[in-house]
Amino acid sequence: MNTERNNKIKSAVLDKYRAVARKGEPSEHETLYVSGCCCESCCGGDISPQEISSALGYSPEELAAAPEDANMGLGCGNPQAIAALQPGETVLDLGCGGGLDSFLAARQVGPEGLVIGVDMTPEMIARARQNADKSGFKNISFRLGEIENLPVADAIVDVVISNCVINLSSDKLAVYKEAYRVLKPGGRLAISDVVATAPMPEEMKKNLQLWAGCASGASFIKDLEEYLSEAGFDRILINLDEESREFIRQWAPDRQLEEYIVSARIEAIKPEN
Repeated sequence: MNTERNNKIKSAVLDKYRAVARKGEPSEHETLYVSGCCCESCCGGDISPQEISSALGYSPEELAAAPEDANMGLGCGNPQAIAALQPGETVLDLGCGGGLDSFLAARQVGPEGLVIGVDMTPEMIARARQNADKSGFKNISFRLGEIENLPVADAIVDVVISNCVINLSSDKLAVYKEAYRVLKPGGRLAISDVVATAPMPEEMKKNLQLWAGCASGASFIKDLEEYLSEAGFDRILINLDEESREFIRQWAPDRQLEEYIVSARIEAIKPEN
């Protein structure tokens, strides 16, 4: 993919999530969305972030445990369900947004653990930091940066989590190489993301609104397996959630996105040696 296209994708993603962070909803000149994804018809105004997150697999207890402003209904799964976090671990949250998954992870790893949330949107990082300050979380560090070039030292992370963010990158191999770099030997990935199950029409693939809406940037499983393997990961598991097609259908009802993408749980291990 050429540099000009990459820059356009990055700008579209940044513009969208700036609007989400600032207002919780887009302006009249921007594309409407549901659960962080593109919605070209007016379909999302009456769905609360709590309802969206419940549909994605978050329990009432989890949603009550995080600051309310941290939950913006942005995601396609619940990486906590597969991360198996332990007290004292260091966790990296790629594309942390307002910090929902970071705050839940912080509670699981406890005061001796650490959670690092990274997001390229200044407004998201500001919101996440405000949430941390208001809620008294001391074991979280929110950092401005790109997931293709993480502001994190080598081999200090036990677990990398992410929720429907890596699909937004135009260089997914770079993302997984960076995840590998920051993980300790034996560290693990626990990621929720959308994957492609059928080729999209070219018009949809080129649509920047659909890319920023977690749709047209999705990779096929075979490609993801190749990225993960080339980055160095082992024990790669990609499990599809076919039931997710129901909520994906709501992202852009006139586009039938559920025919092309599905949510998946992506797991992998950095070898010990």
